[in-house]
Amino acid sequence: MSRIHEALKKAEQDRAVMMPVEPPVLPVKPVEIETNNGNRNPVVTADVHRKASVIPAPVSEYIRFDDLAARCAHPRWRPDPNVNVFMSSELSVHGAEQFRTLRSRLYQLRGSQPLKKILVTSSLPADGKTFLANNLAQAFVQQPDRRVLLIDADLRRSRLHVPLGAPTSPGLSEYLRGEADEMAVIQHGQEGNLFLIAGGNEVTDPSELLSNGRLKLLLDRLTPVFDWIIMDSPPCLPVADATALADLCDGVLLVVRAGSTPLEAAQKASQELQGRNVLGVVLNAVDKKHAYPHYYGQYGYTRDEINAKNSQK
Repeated sequence: MSRIHEALKKAEQDRAVMMPVEPPVLPVKPVEIETNNGNRNPVVTADVHRKASVIPAPVSEYIRFDDLAARCAHPRWRPDPNVNVFMSSELSVHGAEQFRTLRSRLYQLRGSQPLKKILVTSSLPADGKTFLANNLAQAFVQQPDRRVLLIDADLRRSRLHVPLGAPTSPGLSEYLRGEADEMAVIQHGQEGNLFLIAGGNEVTDPSELLSNGRLKLLLDRLTPVFDWIIMDSPPCLPVADATALADLCDGVLLVVRAGSTPLEAAQKASQELQGRNVLGVVLNAVDKKHAYPHYYGQYGYTRDEINAKNSQK
């Protein structure tokens, strides 16, 4: 009998050792906040030493587009017509057609290789990579039922939300730090199937965040949902972020600004991207006088006559 008693007692002791220990409950204290009407109301918050809760990274499981569209954030966007070529009559005459041409070239490349995630970068700042990323996405969603996700991965100077008139946070930085889940950072703010993950609030460790593995998991989870994912990145010469991001994408577009980007910088950027799938170089801010309508005009054709001749072919 004593042996049985001793065995039960030992089993109870072993079970106590194996049971997880509950973390101590941190004390809370009231603090005061100022409301819009100037009154000061006490609220209860955790002690300042408590760490922010981290949202686990998603597992790579299937997600339905309808669920994503219903559950993501729906702020009201206010796009800027001065930088969106499909909204401006002045820009759309020539600019929109160039983006349609670029769209067609990408579909041609897709016929011979897997191509869904495109990184847009440049050699130096102010070459127009954000302008290109935004309007290329707009060109894709002009087609019926095309689903496009824009991601601002330039955590050093997030600007992709500006032409769309969208909020900047919560965005990619909050997601990569585990402070927001994917549904909180994906925005859908206008008609059509264009979605955005903005850059989020400023961070001090962008390279570490972009390489912590959460972005790859996010892309693996969202890639089956969209027809195209376009990612804006920092310039590839000042920092190494673009080359790391290129490894997560199917191809890279390098933006060069006409009359501004030094030849040496463009060549060095190409060298930095060696080993990545560089789809091509996009020449931005070309002078109108160098465009095709002017070329045909030298031979006495007007734009209407050119269109008429093309329609007869």
